[in-house]
Amino acid sequence: MSENQTHKASFKGLALGALGVVFGDIGTSPLYTLKECLHAAGHHKATEADLYGILSLIFWALTLVVTLKYLTFIMKADNKGEGGIFALLALVPEHLRSAKRGRISAVAIFAIVGAALLYGDGIITPAISVLGAVEGLVVADARFGVAVVPISCLILIGLFSIQSRGTGLVGKLFGPVMVVWFSTLGALGIYHISHNPEILGAVMPHHAIQYFVTHGFSGMHILASVVLAVTGGEALYADMGHFGIKPIRFVWLGFVMPALLLAYFGQGAHALRDPRSMDNPFFDMVPAGWATYALVILSSMAAVIASQALISGAFSLTRQAMQLGYFPRVQVNHTAHHMEGQIYIPQVNYFIGAGCLALVIAFGASSRLAAAYGIAVTGTMVITSVMYFLVVRQSWGWALSRALPLLLLFLAVDLPFLWSNLGKFMDGGWVPVLIGAGVLTIMVIWNRGRTLIAHQYRLRFPNKKSAQDRVDARLAARVPGTAVFMASNADMLPPVLVHHVERSRALQQTVVLLTIQILGSPVLEEDVRYSVTHLEDGFHRIIVKFGFMEEPNVLPILERAVQENGIPFGERDVTYYLGRENFIASSKGRMGAVAETIFSLLQKNAVAADRYFGLPHRYVVEIGTQMDL
Repeated sequence: MSENQTHKASFKGLALGALGVVFGDIGTSPLYTLKECLHAAGHHKATEADLYGILSLIFWALTLVVTLKYLTFIMKADNKGEGGIFALLALVPEHLRSAKRGRISAVAIFAIVGAALLYGDGIITPAISVLGAVEGLVVADARFGVAVVPISCLILIGLFSIQSRGTGLVGKLFGPVMVVWFSTLGALGIYHISHNPEILGAVMPHHAIQYFVTHGFSGMHILASVVLAVTGGEALYADMGHFGIKPIRFVWLGFVMPALLLAYFGQGAHALRDPRSMDNPFFDMVPAGWATYALVILSSMAAVIASQALISGAFSLTRQAMQLGYFPRVQVNHTAHHMEGQIYIPQVNYFIGAGCLALVIAFGASSRLAAAYGIAVTGTMVITSVMYFLVVRQSWGWALSRALPLLLLFLAVDLPFLWSNLGKFMDGGWVPVLIGAGVLTIMVIWNRGRTLIAHQYRLRFPNKKSAQDRVDARLAARVPGTAVFMASNADMLPPVLVHHVERSRALQQTVVLLTIQILGSPVLEEDVRYSVTHLEDGFHRIIVKFGFMEEPNVLPILERAVQENGIPFGERDVTYYLGRENFIASSKGRMGAVAETIFSLLQKNAVAADRYFGLPHRYVVEIGTQMDL
């Protein structure tokens, strides 16, 4: 096979994979979007002009938000091929995102809010997608109404119960299933459009403008339903690192967007012929009976795939937050040896699964759950626009005259969507806000706590000389063997070493000061993976570096570093010393009693450092210290 043929085969594989993973969320939007828009417009009171206006709004939302904003501009802001809110944060200059005096910068908080809202999106998407698909059974037979919630719960339980096995096996089915799904959307759309081709005139923007002219300011609330058409747009950016920008753009423009537009306009054409179909225009596109059941099965499979994409995204987001110091260490299981991005995090899986089941039981219908959907999506859209502005202005050096008009264009679309959804806060919009607030609290408290710990250590040992003087004063003997001390700051002696010498009066003949750094790049080259500095008196400083998308498996790199630099490192002669802090949680500290109590709870439940960094636990010694933050 020639190089050109290999490239084509690779591109086809990436395009098929992107179709199955990236577009699952936005691809299931036709299940409920037009239905919710028609309900918001007055259901059977909606006029033909209203229908044209709604379809025009959907068309331009997909064009401006997905095609123009994300595919044309936002996806250019990649961090060595990786996308997503934390990758965008990493592109912001260090002085804007670094913590000062134990507090997180405003820019970092802004990005964390966007990440927290994505967790709300990750919980709502599986619930509303599965509910929307199963509700098609009611179109076939109204007696299925009482079974919608139980069936949806069973599907969700099955979905979350198989997460530990990874997506590798089912991932092979994602692309082909979504090919069938989008082909079905397009075919049904073409069929109904052929009976009312005049519906295609809704692409003209004056229909959207006329809708607001007719309904006035009160017509703005329709945007809370229209935004459902672009949910999943953020996934195009977040999953860019897995498939690349070119396959995603190709699939969107050449297949997904045309299929979605045909589906929406086909539903509109059918509604013109039969206004009764406004109850559930998607499933009414096929005759009641076996065709409806077949469409329910297919849409349920598509909904599961859409849900899988959001669940996997939550796993990836959690790992990035952990690596950047915004989230406690949790257990990360790799489910595929050939694909580093396929991971499973049990705690996050249980959290999202329980949240999905609670939402399905509490809301009971996709229509009621739709009110809870928009705030998370539109809030993240606004944050992404502002973060992109900071990157192009501060990192890329764009002139204000070039960057500001683009920001204003994005916000001219994003802010009306957000404003319209805020009106649904009491109808369910509080759900993603509550979820996001909880995640935000955890991230801020964790980051502030870790920063204050480092600050207290700097106060105790302001420089290397003061720490060395305390060690020399208490050290009575050097004993055979090698000691590895974890050091968060590469310019200081680790406090755990000082505590060890003060209590034992002894120190091994060979001492390795090990510092692990997580950098702003997603993946690092092997030639910059570590550095070694030989110090005096048998001391050696080793700095091991990882990207924020990598698993920090330290031991293989440490063993390679000592072997290549001639440092004594017999497996049974090495002891790893780790520090573990215990917190008083009084009102005297800078953190406050409540926040410190929460931080202490997070610390106790975090994965131990030896497990997280892959150290042999049989040779690990933990030394505890007590402090008040």
